[in-house]
Amino acid sequence: MPYDPDLADRLRQHLDGREGIAEIRMMGGLVFTLQGHMCCGVTGAALMVRVGPDAREAALARPYVRPLEIGAGRAPRAFVCVDPGGIATDQALADWVDQGVAFVRSLPAKT
Repeated sequence: MPYDPDLADRLRQHLDGREGIAEIRMMGGLVFTLQGHMCCGVTGAALMVRVGPDAREAALARPYVRPLEIGAGRAPRAFVCVDPGGIATDQALADWVDQGVAFVRSLPAKT
């Protein structure tokens, strides 16, 4: 399923002006990287966000959140998907994206 272009535009608007952001089409979706690390993106109608392995269980306990699954049922430990109900407002989207940005900023920059 192609990714939601409206959600992609909302992400672009929220990330606009941040240094080190790149946009990449990947695996049928769209991802945004920060300093070379995947931070967030759009898969289908959902927001994919990198919350980190330590925050994943707490994120999964929130409404509209599920594990990110990639091929053959594999679920990366640091990522979740937030379905449309969990990002219906700009503030909700910003909160999730900012969590992803904060986690990625804690990682060493890729060279």
